[in-house]
Amino acid sequence: MRITQRAVALTSLQGLNRGLDSFGKLQQQLTSGRLLNAPSDSPTGTNKAMQIRSEQAAVEQFGRNIADADSWLSITDSTLQNMLDVTRRVRDLTVQGASTGSSSEASRRALATEVESLRESLLGLANTTIQGRPVFGGVTTGANAYSDTGAFTGMGGADVMRRVAFTEEVRVDLTGPEAFGPPGDDLFAVVARIADDLVNDPAALDQGLVDLDAAMKRMLGGLADVGARAARVEREQQINSDLALTLEAQLGEIENVDLPNTIMRLQMQQVGYQAALQATAKAISPTLMDYLR
Repeated sequence: MRITQRAVALTSLQGLNRGLDSFGKLQQQLTSGRLLNAPSDSPTGTNKAMQIRSEQAAVEQFGRNIADADSWLSITDSTLQNMLDVTRRVRDLTVQGASTGSSSEASRRALATEVESLRESLLGLANTTIQGRPVFGGVTTGANAYSDTGAFTGMGGADVMRRVAFTEEVRVDLTGPEAFGPPGDDLFAVVARIADDLVNDPAALDQGLVDLDAAMKRMLGGLADVGARAARVEREQQINSDLALTLEAQLGEIENVDLPNTIMRLQMQQVGYQAALQATAKAISPTLMDYLR
């Protein structure tokens, strides 16, 4: 097989181009700090990176859902706490009215007036909203969970859920009937009857106390349920944060360069390329005079 000068030149230039291409790729990796600057750099690595980025997007959404769930449950918890405080005041006034049956009508009317005012406060708290939605209204799109008369105007039957993990959903709402009792026999109806009995039928206040205690027990049960869900959301928040860090580390292993190793390889490639240039310069005779020498 005859090796011509042209064949030597072509082979030498191809080797130089390959060396220059490798040198350029390492230089680009070092400049960008990334192993994958194009899908062709590593199809397998690119596929894994895309999968991890998809999971990261989901984890970010879970984080937003967790924050929303935490806000919803926190507002529900604080509202129930405030309503329990108001209800305890109603109970104190009821006990006072029941123990002073022989008191004047003016005194009983004063107690009834305060109880009625407290009922309005309870209705106002029951209509607490978050992002324009009543926290005790269920899935309703209305502005209030209860009307001025104490009628439930929300919508039950479907839970307000938030996905907080790939396999986990948490309910964030507590409907009015669940927290305050069924319509017609709920907390607001009980307080309204107490206000009326303080004036017209003090003897019925004992039954009012029984009904009020039942309503408070129901509210405490709702408060415990909300607290358990809030604790679950808090745990999921920690899990989600850990997962985000894990995915970030996995993506870094695929995409980020090993800086010391890349610098060493770049220097080795540079030395090898310079040596190839010198060898090629001696092997290729650019002119006839150089060839004759």
